[in-house]
Amino acid sequence: MKNLFAFLALLGMLSFGAFNVAAQEQQEEVDEQEFMEQEEVPLEEEERPLEPEREEEGALHQQIKRIFIEGGAGFMGVVLLALIFGLAISIERILYLSFATTNTDKLLKNVEEALENGGVEAAKDVCRDTRGPVASIFYQGLSKIDEGIDVVEKSVVSYGGVQTGLLEKNLTWISLFIAIAPMLGFMGTVIGMIQAFDAIEVAGDISPSLVAGGIKVALITTVSGLVVAIILQIFYNYIASKIDSLVNNMEDASISLIDILVKHNLKKQ
Repeated sequence: MKNLFAFLALLGMLSFGAFNVAAQEQQEEVDEQEFMEQEEVPLEEEERPLEPEREEEGALHQQIKRIFIEGGAGFMGVVLLALIFGLAISIERILYLSFATTNTDKLLKNVEEALENGGVEAAKDVCRDTRGPVASIFYQGLSKIDEGIDVVEKSVVSYGGVQTGLLEKNLTWISLFIAIAPMLGFMGTVIGMIQAFDAIEVAGDISPSLVAGGIKVALITTVSGLVVAIILQIFYNYIASKIDSLVNNMEDASISLIDILVKHNLKKQ
């Protein structure tokens, strides 16, 4: 009986030991697999190359932000406002001039056909339905046709001046921002130099580290003001050339309209 109990005890111990060894081996395999999976994720994330465009955009954004802070929030903020307002007015003028552009050859042809087929009122309807300053000038001229060609010509010239003023609206504000931006930059230069000399006065000695900060502020504000002025100057010149083109087109079309009205009156007689 004792031998049976001893045998059963030995068998139980061997079974328990084998179970522990198998459990440990299984747990080691699970741990090893989890460890490999944890290592693979960071490796994939580390080996994944960053997109060059995002790197460049992030670097450019950080550089602009750093330059803005180093230049001083006061003057750099004012220069930035000059750029924002100048660009807003420039975009508004470009859109307005784009809508003011008219195919004058087609308009003249339609007005002439309307005069021949439906008379002055039909021609006025054509001008009323056409967008742009040229059509408005034509409408004013046709409205005075009963008073004679001389009155029509004076009306066209007078209203042409009004339309030219509307085309040139807000250009003075753009030129103002063009002048203010570099002036603010130069003011920042003077203030930066004053800061540099103040640092020298406080330290009682001249060293590059003392004056570097003030000179850096001076250069950053100067460059920022000049960049803003250059950008707005490009827009200003484009708008001015567009206005000149529209004004010349208006004058040519007005002359053609007078000729059409003269011909129309001769046919009526």
